[in-house]
Amino acid sequence: MTDFAATKAMFDLPEGVIYLDGNSLGPLPSTAPAAMEKVMRDEWGEMLITGWNKAGWMAQPARVGDRIARLIGAEPGHVVMGDTLSIKVYQALASALEMRPDRRVVLSDSGNFPSDLYMAQGLLTSLGADYELRVVAPEEVADNITDEIAVLMLTEVDYRTGRLHDMKALTTKAHAVGALTVWDLAHTAGATDVKLSENNADFAVGCTYKYLNGGPGAPAFTYVAPRHTDAARPALSGWLGHEAPFAFDLDYRPGAGIERMRVGTPPVLALAALEQALDIWDLTTMAEIRAASQNLTSLFIEEVEKRCPDLDLATPRDPAQRGSQVSFRFEHGYAAMQALIARGVIGDFRAPDIMRFGFTPLYIDAADVRAAAEILEDVMKNRLWDNPAYKARAAVT
Repeated sequence: MTDFAATKAMFDLPEGVIYLDGNSLGPLPSTAPAAMEKVMRDEWGEMLITGWNKAGWMAQPARVGDRIARLIGAEPGHVVMGDTLSIKVYQALASALEMRPDRRVVLSDSGNFPSDLYMAQGLLTSLGADYELRVVAPEEVADNITDEIAVLMLTEVDYRTGRLHDMKALTTKAHAVGALTVWDLAHTAGATDVKLSENNADFAVGCTYKYLNGGPGAPAFTYVAPRHTDAARPALSGWLGHEAPFAFDLDYRPGAGIERMRVGTPPVLALAALEQALDIWDLTTMAEIRAASQNLTSLFIEEVEKRCPDLDLATPRDPAQRGSQVSFRFEHGYAAMQALIARGVIGDFRAPDIMRFGFTPLYIDAADVRAAAEILEDVMKNRLWDNPAYKARAAVT
């Protein structure tokens, strides 16, 4: 049984703050600064370039990938770290499309994160005018999986509403018509009990700066199912995905297995910070995290709805159908969120009218939920949001 009071003490959270935005950026693990300083002084400082061998920097992406694999239900040796999530979306989608050369349609939904759609649009434009990105409403995805589809590309949880796709059912339907799947786990890795292997997923990608607490700009990860690792050709054929990087061949030869999905130089310092967060994750299981988060999100919905009648629930009421976030619609949602943040409750806003709150049992408990709801009630009942200072949009919302 996870001691969530103990894990909460392992994060460096500001005094007086209730942090409900770990779905955008996880908080700082208390041990991360010292660990990064050690890498900088003892490895980079003392070893210099020999750290690639002596400190194991070159093996970091696969080693950390195996630690992520446990949290997303992936087989060992089939997750690798590096680059950004957008790069990984492009890479996975390109590989999947090449494996279905007789098809031209990528199916996604309007709840997908826009960056994923942008990457798909750019890739398909490069491939030719006969390729199509078909975007439908989230609830219409299943009915649009036909034998035209080459790749089903979805973010498992809708970033605005928190609606959770049924990975198993949609993957099964895609495979039945000969399509492949690319799942973006940005809002489920570290939030829900993802089961990539059990659900027969083909490709998956995700970031580590949200629920996994790797820090701003922390590297993304790629998963390729064992049955595809030797067939998937990396469109972004980077130096470190080469079979023998230090042979310095002029022609690319893909590395073995998941190693071929590496592109650029490993972000050593960022991975060092992420590993400190993963030490905390080693103290729990995703089944326990999921059960606890469902309790927290249900409690928050109950508390807010009885206190704040002006807010409309945008998130599925059934906990099995949502991720680890709760979203409410409010016409003045941006200003209300700024008023809330000014009072020590940090969530975020997504246009046009979504107030979004993330719940991570590692550092959020029921007392935090009730306190946050009380402060939100004060903001709403007393119209504290109706202040010009809270209506001026910042660059990041």
